[in-house]
Amino acid sequence: MVTDYAAEGKSLARLDGKVIFIEKAVPGDVVDVKLMKNKKDWAEGFPIAYKEYSKDRVQPFCQHFGICGGCIWQMLPYHKQLQYKHQQVVDNLQRIAKVDLPAIDDIVGAGETEYYRNKLEYTFSTKRYVTNEQLAVLKKDGNVYMDVAAAGFHARGFFDKVVELETCHLQKEPTNKIRNAVSAYAKANDISFYDIRNHVGFLRNMMVRYATTGELMVNVVVGENNIKTIESLMQYMLQQFPEITTLLYTINTKFNDSIFDLEPIVYNGKGYITEKLEDYQFKISPKSFFQTNTKQAEKLYTITREFAELDGTQTVYDLYGGTGSIGIFVSNKAKKIIGVELIKEAVDDAKENATINQLSNAEFFVGDVIDICTDDFFEQHGKPDVIITDPPRAGMHEKLVKKLLDMAAPIIVYVSCNPATQARDLALLDEKYIVTKVQPVDMFPHTHHIENVVQLKLRNKE
Repeated sequence: MVTDYAAEGKSLARLDGKVIFIEKAVPGDVVDVKLMKNKKDWAEGFPIAYKEYSKDRVQPFCQHFGICGGCIWQMLPYHKQLQYKHQQVVDNLQRIAKVDLPAIDDIVGAGETEYYRNKLEYTFSTKRYVTNEQLAVLKKDGNVYMDVAAAGFHARGFFDKVVELETCHLQKEPTNKIRNAVSAYAKANDISFYDIRNHVGFLRNMMVRYATTGELMVNVVVGENNIKTIESLMQYMLQQFPEITTLLYTINTKFNDSIFDLEPIVYNGKGYITEKLEDYQFKISPKSFFQTNTKQAEKLYTITREFAELDGTQTVYDLYGGTGSIGIFVSNKAKKIIGVELIKEAVDDAKENATINQLSNAEFFVGDVIDICTDDFFEQHGKPDVIITDPPRAGMHEKLVKKLLDMAAPIIVYVSCNPATQARDLALLDEKYIVTKVQPVDMFPHTHHIENVVQLKLRNKE
């Protein structure tokens, strides 16, 4: 029997003293498991037969559940998802950080568990992922057609196979209508889908961003510089979907899907959309990073602002500041905001967002915190009273942690999308800091991902 939730979407069972981590199972399931890894004290596997289903299971609402790589927790009621996510934070902080912890507040759940994303990225592929049932449908005259074009998301565990989506419940309409229409138009007009193995084909990816302001951006990424085909596709999309306020295309002939070194071309509209958090406005361009759940981002940033304990006199350093969203969100409570970010385009966006919001107390700098935060910099801009750090999943580099210890700000607010690496960093910061508050926040219902905000205060000198 599966007895508990582990982490990263896996549950666990125990057999003869060995811990077995199991995908696609939930506590209470009784399953036969095929082991993929088998070590002395632990093993990993997946169910090959369900003998008994957990009483906690519910019917998934999406027809693509179990095939698509997203929303892998739909078989759990939302309150159970929150319970296991909270448990994940507690387990990581206790097991990895091994520092003194305050009582950990209940996780902040999402009010909307469907249609909550403001951004989705679809893939167009020559290789459709098919189940055994679908395979029977694709048989014709004794031949099996495996390479069927598909528009949707990658199948879990496959870089080259895409699940053909009919309806996705992550983003409100017209996102499904746009994707399905573009796919149908391409097939009707012999426009090729991209073959990621051979790196040939026209239609590659499509990003849809839908702001709470009602503005809608679509960026179509193509693998060939064929202006005639691009023009016809763009015209079709505008005719079918006049609600698209900004339409762009990006020509990507590289062997990878990243567009950060490419320039999206504005076909129609102003080239960006505007998103709001409270009364703050943010310019979102095709390559901008912005939290993909706007309503939960407001909750996350509100908690961050509360943990910073600002009274209008402090200088706040916003590390991994991106487009300045956190720094700008807390700016009305701070004397000065200093944002530091490695990516120049993000800093350019941050500066423009500060201008849009008429801020005079925010400055943003390009570079590594370790290089920027010198004694000369502190003399010019002031030492931090509060540090807000929001690193990627890998957490902070050890050199940066040491730099934070040297900077010795009275308060650090650590926002993390990976409690495991956050816990590792908290163990290092324990040299000078004590953890005073912990608040998990669920940004992505039906997934195993979890955000966690930690407040740390400088230990009293003895």
